This record gives sequence, structure tokens and C-alpha cells, in this order.
Amino acid sequence: MRVSQTIAIRCILGSLLSLLAVACVGAEAASELRSPIAIQLSFDRPLDASMAPFVLASVSGLFSLEGLAVTTNIAGSSPDAIARVANGVSEFALVDINALIRFRDTPRAPPVKAVFMLFNQSPYAIIARKSRGIHALSDIEGKTLGVAEGDLAIRLWPALARQNGIRPSTVRLNKIGAAVREPMLSAGQVDAVTGFSYLSGVNLRDRGVPADDLAVLRYADYGCEAYGFAVIVNPAFAAARPEAVKGFVRAAIAGTHLTIKEPGRAADEVVRRIEDGSRELELARLRTVIADNILTGEVERNGLGGIDPARFERSINEIAEDFKLQKRPSAADIFDDSFLPPLSGRLIN
Repeated sequence: MRVSQTIAIRCILGSLLSLLAVACVGAEAASELRSPIAIQLSFDRPLDASMAPFVLASVSGLFSLEGLAVTTNIAGSSPDAIARVANGVSEFALVDINALIRFRDTPRAPPVKAVFMLFNQSPYAIIARKSRGIHALSDIEGKTLGVAEGDLAIRLWPALARQNGIRPSTVRLNKIGAAVREPMLSAGQVDAVTGFSYLSGVNLRDRGVPADDLAVLRYADYGCEAYGFAVIVNPAFAAARPEAVKGFVRAAIAGTHLTIKEPGRAADEVVRRIEDGSRELELARLRTVIADNILTGEVERNGLGGIDPARFERSINEIAEDFKLQKRPSAADIFDDSFLPPLSGRLIN
């Protein structure tokens, strides 16, 4: 009788130990499932207010809610940031979509694609001094235009000039360093410079150039259909972790909504991360970005993050006027909309 009881007790203890082991394994697996996915996000230049949607997505816990642990790094340019994503150093990057089109045209380029369009319109602009006789784009003929090395704005100049009946041969191009672009215009050493409206235009006002003496001639106002900054993703990561890509895009959209709703808070969060940052300067920059590049009529109709394929095709044609494409891509070769949430999750409230 005692032997039977002992055997029964041993069986019960064995069953309990087995159940405990299964529970521990299950808890360990659940813990692994809950572990956030580490993400590297590259910016193509030092932090400024144009990156505010990603800063707010981070500080507001929007990435965390998607199970993502996002850290950022700074690349030297859009081509450099694209290379980091192509090589798998970073999972995501915020880059100029027009640089991506050029990258994809190189031999054996990895199939890196954009999955979220932050800037519905490119920030390309010619920033001029009215006191130098430039009030409209047609006034640029006979003037000296400062062009910084690597500035993509000048690459779309041939298409812009043709669309507006301007003879490019009448404009003197002066190649200058990016660091001296605004100082040279401020000092009157050139009549105008190419650049980004939210960078050069705002920086010049900060340097003391009177606002009423600045003519910010945005390409988008003169017929240029180019899109601007977009989030790209490493193709291997997108294939292996599609839900993580969707979560990143959702968080970016939510961060953009917050930025539009609370630009003051967004500027504060950005300035906290910039050494000797100016809140006034970054808030002015952010308001320019929201009004000119993010919150466009197209976005108000079609929501954040996507593209109009027909317009995108036309923008590729504009690039081809200066850059001989070996194999002309389609919109679907460059932009993948499958990671975007439904339209109801992208509309501006």
C-alpha cells in the first residue's frame, strides 16, 4: 500500500515538474516575442526640424508601441544613407527620393525601395536677393547662381528651365562649397543659390538678411513635380520582417500627425538634441516644412505617406533630362505602398 502511494506521489511530482518546465519554456518564448526589434534609422544630414516626426515618434513611445527600439545615426549625404541601407548597416533611412532613383540606376544596385513619403513636394529652390534684381524665376537670366557640390537641386534645373522658357546658357553657374553658400549670397558675391527652401531660405533670415529682400523660388511653384524626402528600407529586412516595416510606417505617420498638430512641442524636442540649437530657428524651419513640403493639397486629399503614380512617372522624366538613365524605372520600382496602412489611417484630421 505504501509502495503504491509512493509511486503515485512520484508520478504527481513528475507531472508537476513537467508542467513547470513547459510553463518556463512558454514564458521564455513569450518574453522573446515581446523583446523589441532593434532598428537603425539613418538621417542624411545632421538633425534639424525636418526630422521632427521621427523625434516625436520616439519620445512619445510610438515606436515602442510597435515593438521597435529605434536608434539613429547620421550619414554624410543621401547617397551615403542609401548605401547604409543597401549594405544592411541600417534598416531604414530618410533620404531624397530623387537620389534613390539615381542609385537604383547603377549596375547591380540592390532593390532598395521607399515605403513612406514624408515630403510630398521636394524642397528644391533657388534663393535669391531681390536687391540683386531677382523677383521671379524669369529674372535669373544673366545672373550668377551659386551651386554647392552635391546639391541635387541643380540636377533638376534643366527641366525647370525648359518648362519656364529660360535659356540655361544665360545663367552663370558658380560652384561653391555648401558651407559658404549662404555667406556668399549674404555678402552679395553671387546673385542667387540653389538649395532647400527650409534650409538656405531660413538660414539666410537667421543671418540677418531682411525677409523682404529674399526671393525663395520653389521649384514646386514653377512646375517641378518631384517628390522629396522618403523613408527607405533594406530589402532583406522588409522581406523577413514585413510587420516591423508596417509598424515603423504607422509610427512615422503618427509622429507626423503630432508634428503637424504640435509644431512648438516638436521644435522643442528637436532643439534639445541639437548642440546650441535655436528654438526660433527650428520652429521657423518646421513651419516652412509643414506648409510647403508635407501638408500639400495632394496630402489633404490622399493622406500621408503615399504617392500619385502618374505624377511620380512625370518626375522621373524630369530627372532624365539631366541624368541619362540606363534603364528607366517605373514608380513601382522605386516606391512600395504595400506597407502603408489603409487610407483611413493616413488622412489628416
